[in-house]
Amino acid sequence: MQSDVPDAQRLPIDPELPLLAPPQPIPGLVWAFRIDADGRPQALPVDRPIETAQDGLLWLHFNLTDARALQWLGSAAPALPEEARALLLSKDTYQQLHASDDGAYGVIADLLREIGGATEDTGYLRFVMSEHLLISGRHRALCAADATRRALENGCRIDSVAELFETIVENVAATMERVIDRLAEALDDIEEEVLSEEEADLRKGLGQVRRTCVRLHRQLSGLQQLFHRLEEKDTSGLKPALQIAAGKLAQRLDGLDRTIIEMRDRSRLLQEELQLKIEEQGNNSLRVLSVLTALLMPPTLVTGIFGMNSRGLPFADSDAGFWWAAALICMASLAAYLILRRIGIIR
Repeated sequence: MQSDVPDAQRLPIDPELPLLAPPQPIPGLVWAFRIDADGRPQALPVDRPIETAQDGLLWLHFNLTDARALQWLGSAAPALPEEARALLLSKDTYQQLHASDDGAYGVIADLLREIGGATEDTGYLRFVMSEHLLISGRHRALCAADATRRALENGCRIDSVAELFETIVENVAATMERVIDRLAEALDDIEEEVLSEEEADLRKGLGQVRRTCVRLHRQLSGLQQLFHRLEEKDTSGLKPALQIAAGKLAQRLDGLDRTIIEMRDRSRLLQEELQLKIEEQGNNSLRVLSVLTALLMPPTLVTGIFGMNSRGLPFADSDAGFWWAAALICMASLAAYLILRRIGIIR
């Protein structure tokens, strides 16, 4: 079919002019928020294009197990320092925090989240932040990031990217505090059972509590070191929006860490007390067995003597020989009992 438009009226096509593709949604986004100048957050649909150059604060949270997200972060993401981009795409499992004049980036630990709530396993949140942008990512669902999302959905006001990051760290501490409260209740129940006379195997539960305390202490001590180092560092050159309240966060984490250390020491003492109780029960069982063995040795000797096939055995020609032998066995057991009681083995 021929076109009705004359050749003279057709617009020439420049082969060097690139065709503009329509904007596409950012791949791998879990959620996105835009916070205006008044601190009011607005959730953005992740299935639509997001303009990263608009005014206000933007938080993009990614699922780092999505290959498309890794490709976008590695190439199409807003201008990021190469070190920050490399850390965001890495799989480092140690906590770190780097601050520069125009931003900060690092890795912090958090507790993994399941449908039933927080678990005792550790995950890692990777982040890069500039004056108007926070990009974060995780490989598995985390409690603190999700709690911050819910707080923003409920209208929590955020004034700067540093305050948004502080909110995430505060939620890390709040999640750990709830786990600590649960561990404290478990320790109270175990202590009650240890001090009672009931027979129960508490070693598994006590070992699990102690293992969780060690994990939380390791996680908290790493966070403490990050913010203590940041507090000692001269950050006066940072922009106001990037000024993290490191001293306040470090103090909050210090209090939690002291509580964890006390619970760890308490669980260790309970474990030692439980071990002593188990050893005492074992010693009592061996003592009873030893007493029974001592009481049965003389009757066994008498029975062995009367069982010999030799002439001249006493009571062999008597009609009441069995009863005399039985009386002798009872007397031997009674003599053994009196001797054991005399020397204090039987009380």
